Amino acid sequence: MELQITTLIENNPSDDGQLLFEHGLSLYIEADEKKILFDTGQSGDFIKNAKALNKNINDLDFCFISHGHYDHSGGFEKLVSEAGKLPTLIAGEEFFKPKYKMADTHGYKFNGNSFDEEFILKNQISLRKVKEEMVYLTEHIMVFHHFMKHTDYEKRNNRFFIKENTKYIPDDFEDEISLGIVTERGLVVIVGCSHVGIVNILKTISENVDIPIYAVIGGTHLIEADEARVQKTVDAFKEMKIQLIAVSHCTGEEGIRLIRQELKEKFLYNNTGRVIQI
Repeated sequence: MELQITTLIENNPSDDGQLLFEHGLSLYIEADEKKILFDTGQSGDFIKNAKALNKNINDLDFCFISHGHYDHSGGFEKLVSEAGKLPTLIAGEEFFKPKYKMADTHGYKFNGNSFDEEFILKNQISLRKVKEEMVYLTEHIMVFHHFMKHTDYEKRNNRFFIKENTKYIPDDFEDEISLGIVTERGLVVIVGCSHVGIVNILKTISENVDIPIYAVIGGTHLIEADEARVQKTVDAFKEMKIQLIAVSHCTGEEGIRLIRQELKEKFLYNNTGRVIQI
């Protein structure tokens, strides 16, 4: 089975400088005779890039949103307004809990989804809330949810909260989901931000499926990590014998530098417009 992943939008510009870019992530995935939109960036500009890259948003089977932050779900309403055929939305069951971030001087700032379940119902969008730890979408495509804590060095940002009634509660990112695609070379894992820790995600997946992880593609949220954490993360990649680390979005310049330095030809910066074929 062939797998093709096209990065529609990401923090950094395309190599030719012709595509739009923004803080966010959106990938167009073609696998197992399915077309999947993985995250929607923050503005909906991924749609313009999709047209430039000859990727048809009307052919989508699924729209997969990794977690409820604006830079991953913000373009969904534009997709709904512009697509003639709406894909099934797949998200964690906790996806619609309102998310906030503690601002330095202005208290709590909303940074969650711009739409709610009423919007989904109004537009007659098929919604699949993932409750299980693992769900098969097809024979070769699966969704992972509820990641266990395996490391003591992957700390979650204590400025992120969810709001329940009138209370702000630390966000443990229970809504976060990742995508797994089985290829001849092994399992390809696609992640949005990895707020729960990229190593926690990969080790949990390894416990659930007896397939070697060949590649990791997406955001690793090492932007706030110190050198010691990045080094332990790289050591975990080596221990799991992962052959391709294609990072995007929230990895951070220092994380990119260290991963590139350590993994050499196994490293790829997955910037806007990049196409990966496996």
